[in-house]
Amino acid sequence: MRTTHLLAVVRNLGILAHVDAGKTTVTERILYATGTTHKRGEVHDGTTVTDFDPQERDRGITIFSAAVSCSWNGHRINLIDTPGHVDFADEVERSLRVLDGAVAVFDAVAGVEPQSESVWRQADRHGVPRIAFVNKMDRAGADLDAAVASIRDRLHPVPLAVQLPVGAEDAFTGVVDLIGMRILTWSDDGEARVPAPVPDALREEALRRRRLLEEAVAELHPAALEEFCDTGALGTGTLTAALRDLTARGEAVVVLCGSAYRNRGIEPLLDAVLAYLPSPLDVPAVRGTYDGTEQERAADPEAPLAALAFKVNATATGRLTYLRVYSGTIEQGDTVRDATTGRSERVGRILRVRADRHARLDRAVAGDIVAVVGLKSARAGTTLCAPDAPLVLEPPGVAEPVVSVAVEALRSTDTGRLAQALARLAEEDPSLVVRTDAETGQTVLSGMGELHLEVAVERVRSDHGLGVAVGRPRVSHRETVGRGVSGFVYRHVKQDGGAGQFAHVVLDVEPLDDAERGFEFRSTVVGGRVPQEYVRAVEAGCRDTLAEGPLGGHPVTGLRVTLTDGSTHVKDSSDTAFRTAGRLGLRDALRACAMVLLEPVAEVTVTVPQDAVGSVLGDLAARRGRVGGSATRAGAAVVTATVPLAELFGYATRLRSRTQGRGTFTSRPTGYAPAPAPATAR
Repeated sequence: MRTTHLLAVVRNLGILAHVDAGKTTVTERILYATGTTHKRGEVHDGTTVTDFDPQERDRGITIFSAAVSCSWNGHRINLIDTPGHVDFADEVERSLRVLDGAVAVFDAVAGVEPQSESVWRQADRHGVPRIAFVNKMDRAGADLDAAVASIRDRLHPVPLAVQLPVGAEDAFTGVVDLIGMRILTWSDDGEARVPAPVPDALREEALRRRRLLEEAVAELHPAALEEFCDTGALGTGTLTAALRDLTARGEAVVVLCGSAYRNRGIEPLLDAVLAYLPSPLDVPAVRGTYDGTEQERAADPEAPLAALAFKVNATATGRLTYLRVYSGTIEQGDTVRDATTGRSERVGRILRVRADRHARLDRAVAGDIVAVVGLKSARAGTTLCAPDAPLVLEPPGVAEPVVSVAVEALRSTDTGRLAQALARLAEEDPSLVVRTDAETGQTVLSGMGELHLEVAVERVRSDHGLGVAVGRPRVSHRETVGRGVSGFVYRHVKQDGGAGQFAHVVLDVEPLDDAERGFEFRSTVVGGRVPQEYVRAVEAGCRDTLAEGPLGGHPVTGLRVTLTDGSTHVKDSSDTAFRTAGRLGLRDALRACAMVLLEPVAEVTVTVPQDAVGSVLGDLAARRGRVGGSATRAGAAVVTATVPLAELFGYATRLRSRTQGRGTFTSRPTGYAPAPAPATAR
């Protein structure tokens, strides 16, 4: 009973949003409201707890996800402040993998912005329940109803506003709580006043909105519908329980509002986190595999240990590994098994995290998010388990890098140190890839965007004191099939003494409707002309070929290969022979196809003054951009376009010069599109 109580009062949640929607400020105010800090940190002053890295403070954005713990009304909240910039979406992905719930923050003026939509879809994939907080209600042009409408139109859950703002823009002073039918206000310095009955001036509108909320909930929740039909209304208990169920199922999202900067609306947000977001007991048992069998581990401290490493900080003084403990208990000095590699690891220390500060713990139990010291080989995505109860949990997905730069040490004597520094970066951030170009011998660093690489290079310079030269960014192309071939015959025959090799395959190659689907293989061979084990070998050989296409050695995507016929030799056929035939046969078949070079493209949203629209549209056209639409929002023009990623290098500087510093833009990758001038086939 005691264990159940401990897990029931834990909330593991993340703060998600578009860049500059106010995530970090919301986190700071949560820490202040819970008494974790005694001074409100500000992003513009560089005094926030979670943006503790020097680059984050200099740039005024969140780059690295930061974990903090605090307490509210007898509950412990483990909170992760995630980045909002698209270049650091992989940080968000790793955080969402270990969270039970999230608060999505939206700008009251802009509503749902491009990266808001991206992180929302990421949370959808992980099945993370969310509530929404419409921030910046004190801004000119702030409109809760418009923000709610944008959530409904662009994100498609049913948004259920449980508050009515009191005042607008500069006059925003508080909210009416539609669940408890009371008014919550704050003083000019952000201190909460005692809740009071709804004043007569707001009562009619509050009752109207409460009625709309009850009707919307009754439409979605069977138990609420039954009570609504019987009594014509919903009691507070029924309404709260129904909202919690709908949030857990992802059928609706509870919407609150406030102004984090002015410290208005944070306490009700914390109450909503406790009321509507799940505890570790409320989420399904974690699933893993071992020896091909699937197993479940419940959130029970008495069960065998199962924990997932989701973040690693590799410093000169040691490695800090962040864990989500799903089941069991981990104590200082324990020996645990790295289920991914089969190695044993010893836990040196266990730490409760508050960004860059830590408090030592003797143990961590199911439901905890902690950091441990002493693990030597664990990486992001590693499963740690009890030595006698192995289990492998699904690791977070890692996005493929889209932008590359060549890096080299300014002094030849620093080449070894640079390699070590880059290896440490790649260890911390799996979305950074370091490789050596086989043709030029250059060290190539690849990542998710220009800013991502810029931050990584600056860390090498500042953390390791290295002088680094950086080449011009290059994008990662792909190749696909424009027009395929049918009945392509390939015979692999090799006889050089001893057992020979023989494989005969006939391949059809055709493009897929959606190039993003990658690769499909199928076999239509009949009569056993190619045995099933050789069919699998042909598929493996075809997959080997996809690494380098005929146009420029880029990865190949968006094709279907069908094995239609073939033959074998009674002595010389083997898996190796058919794998070779698949590899070389598809290579030659692709050379016979009409291939298309693909380049990465991004959706760009540009916000500029009305008098600069013409100049911006002309510049987008010069960058091969395709304008998708435009709108007017809060007196500014918002232009949406699809632009090749290669054309966006240096765009921020160009936009500032064309708009006298008044223009801003955001971008998010949307896939690949045909490049205008394919490279010459080799």
